[in-house]
Amino acid sequence: MSESTYLYVTYIRATTEKLWDALTDPKVVRKYWFGANLECGWKKGSPWKMHLPDGRVADVGEVLEIDPPRRIVIRWQNEWKPEFKAEGPTRCNIELQPFQRAVKLTITHSIERAESEFIKAVSAAWPLTISNLKSLLETGEVAVTDHPGH
Repeated sequence: MSESTYLYVTYIRATTEKLWDALTDPKVVRKYWFGANLECGWKKGSPWKMHLPDGRVADVGEVLEIDPPRRIVIRWQNEWKPEFKAEGPTRCNIELQPFQRAVKLTITHSIERAESEFIKAVSAAWPLTISNLKSLLETGEVAVTDHPGH
């Protein structure tokens, strides 16, 4: 079967623990993810859910693998756009590796479907979101305040 994959790699000047906390703490996530509310117990099998600022459910899923502070794998299903929801669940791997005075953050988002519209959409969304995360951790402020897709 064909697969659509988006790979994003960046380096963030932070400790692995600080970056892990920023990825998993709902208060911090809300700051760089355009006001989104994240719910998750951060254990294998935990439900994962993200709400848009207006309360609509954006995405749901489940933690498939977790190895704090190094790796999270989430089964990720879009809920707010019918055409994305119809594509079915995706898999999002988030990996953190110390690198000199920074952390290498690698995000691989994929689906077992050729030419996925959802993967095309996340290829625009991830750089915006992670740029905000990087700016927040390195300067204390986000770079972009409104997500153009919401």
